[in-house]
Amino acid sequence: MNLDGKHILLTGAGGGIGQPLAMALSGKGAKLVLVDRDQARVLALCETINQSGGLGGTGGTAIPIITDFQATETNQNPAQSVVAMACKALGGIDILINSAGILDFTLFEEQPFARISQMMHINAIVPIQLARALLPKLLTRNTGQIVNIGSIFGSIGFPHYATYSASKFAVHGFSQALRRELADSNIIVTYIAPRAVKTPMNDQAAAMLEATNTAMDEPHVVVAHIIKAIEAEAQEYYIGQPESFFAWLNGVLPRLVNMGLKKQARIARKYIIRNS
Repeated sequence: MNLDGKHILLTGAGGGIGQPLAMALSGKGAKLVLVDRDQARVLALCETINQSGGLGGTGGTAIPIITDFQATETNQNPAQSVVAMACKALGGIDILINSAGILDFTLFEEQPFARISQMMHINAIVPIQLARALLPKLLTRNTGQIVNIGSIFGSIGFPHYATYSASKFAVHGFSQALRRELADSNIIVTYIAPRAVKTPMNDQAAAMLEATNTAMDEPHVVVAHIIKAIEAEAQEYYIGQPESFFAWLNGVLPRLVNMGLKKQARIARKYIIRNS
């Protein structure tokens, strides 16, 4: 797929992957609607893109939408509102990229109930709602792409990331089911699973990740893979080895993966206790 001229709705645009991804998409000639809860970051990013981020560095198109996707009395369905605003702003959306996400490195028994609900909402429910809001428009034209940025933890339930893993398993399963449901259409559903990324979201677990020798990718490396997966119209795209192999192995021999993760789980638990 050629991204030049494509209308793209990107969530999580102010995040560690979102910002370089927005710049890369604009550099490909895409016109963007950038969604984030951090107003200062997304406005600054849009200004940068509109001044110099387009194809050939001549200036691009980036329109901000500020939201945390929480329902209010006046807006019961923020996801539907975001899609409506994005379509109005650009005259339609060709590609939805669900990149927004939150995580905790924590003991599950200590994770607050409210945080569990928030994480499942942002990581799983919002992407599903956005896809639902946009899909009728894509079906009318019988073209388009829904891109869900998941995680290797969407295939391997990882200790001390129980809720986060659950949310990414949900996105993975949703992507698979929707892709099969749309098999007779020209709409592409792409699921992308990075491993750990060097972003502020992982700062709380930095010491643990280093102690367990967990590989971490730079954001620009992950962005390059995301662009490649979108352009190739990939169905599922995993980033990094041996993590991708273990994702496959977990589906075949989960007990073997359980044994392999015991040592890492014990090391990780020490860091949670020490930092609590």
